[in-house]
Amino acid sequence: MTTFLSRFRNAAQVVCISNSRQSVKKGADMQNLCIIENGTVIVGHDGCIVDVGPAQLMESKYPDVTYEKDFDCSGMVIVPGLVDAHTHPVWSGDRVHEFAMKLAGATYMDIHNAGGGIGFTVKHTRQSSEAELYALLIGRLDRMLTLGTTLVEAKSGYGLNTPDEMKMLKVIEWANQTHMVDIVSTYCGGHAIPPGMTAAQAADDIINNQIPALHALQTSNQINVEMIDVFCEKGVFELEDSRRILEAGKAAGLAVNFHGEELHPLNSAVMGAQLQARAISHLEHLSEEGIAAMAQADVIGVLLPTTHYILHLRDPPTRKMIQSNVAVALGSDFNPNAHCLSMPLTMNLACVNYKMTMPEALVAATLNAAASMNRSDSHGSLEPGKVGDMLILGAPAWEHLIYQMVDPPIAAVIKHGQVVRGSL
Repeated sequence: MTTFLSRFRNAAQVVCISNSRQSVKKGADMQNLCIIENGTVIVGHDGCIVDVGPAQLMESKYPDVTYEKDFDCSGMVIVPGLVDAHTHPVWSGDRVHEFAMKLAGATYMDIHNAGGGIGFTVKHTRQSSEAELYALLIGRLDRMLTLGTTLVEAKSGYGLNTPDEMKMLKVIEWANQTHMVDIVSTYCGGHAIPPGMTAAQAADDIINNQIPALHALQTSNQINVEMIDVFCEKGVFELEDSRRILEAGKAAGLAVNFHGEELHPLNSAVMGAQLQARAISHLEHLSEEGIAAMAQADVIGVLLPTTHYILHLRDPPTRKMIQSNVAVALGSDFNPNAHCLSMPLTMNLACVNYKMTMPEALVAATLNAAASMNRSDSHGSLEPGKVGDMLILGAPAWEHLIYQMVDPPIAAVIKHGQVVRGSL
């Protein structure tokens, strides 16, 4: 008799997101969540989904099967595990004191130029050991998991020199090997310009020292970094230096996924399209030319509504992006400046402030977020062959995940077919 790991049966709704192994959703298709009423999900011993469909069909299709765990999800809803497309989770030294400065009217660059912001965090992160940073990261991942995130993109960027950037990347790898949340690692040595350097000098250090050190650690299997990021911004790394950094990373085998068009319009989206970037984040100052270039090159736009909210930034052209067939993803942008670990809250902010619909926000926080880090073949939707990462909602409809923004009704978090948070 065949035995499977687990069955989650009779759910009022199973929100699959896709049922045709789509790698990404764009335009009007972001409204289509492929919902199965009174559905069942079956997960195999490898932690991957065996089948999903109407409960009655699954009963007749698998008549002689037993399950190690068999959960009755009547009156509940199943959605894919949430995916956070943009985070900075490795750091020490909080910046709660800067919150008061922002409330008094200080801008992001005011704080940055006064020695706060990224520079403050760099100082404290450099002083912390790998073990100290690991302990902080694990605590943050724990909270993310409780709030429904099962896959996260994680950046370095608070070292700004070779030893400390490599230290951060080692911490990310350590956590990826030991924590239940899956992590995709991004090198972000171009997060800011170190004191005493020009942008060109900092770019030279990244290209000539940091990226070769990263490559050496990759070769020796000490880290597994997949993407390169740079803060392409006026007064930080502008277009020429950003391009040099990203091209060097690409030559080293890293996919391009960077900060662009946040505080000033530099037309970095066009540059990103030329570099065949996987994704560009922020995009508050994205131009129509940039939208067209991203759509043509299939560059995913990662929107960050928490940072938009905390810094009072202008609205990104979200509706225009969706109408123009730019795939839109969401990230929490968790960092000392925007201390948010919650994708349900991130989705709520995207709906209220960016005028996204709830289906669009859920797609952006699942399949499209997974696509932004090259994981939509395995994560982001509930389909046979994909990982059995799910949220069981104690609510009558999936929309409650976004509607109940601060305390989402997550009854259980399922990782690889097993309950890892909550109970059923």
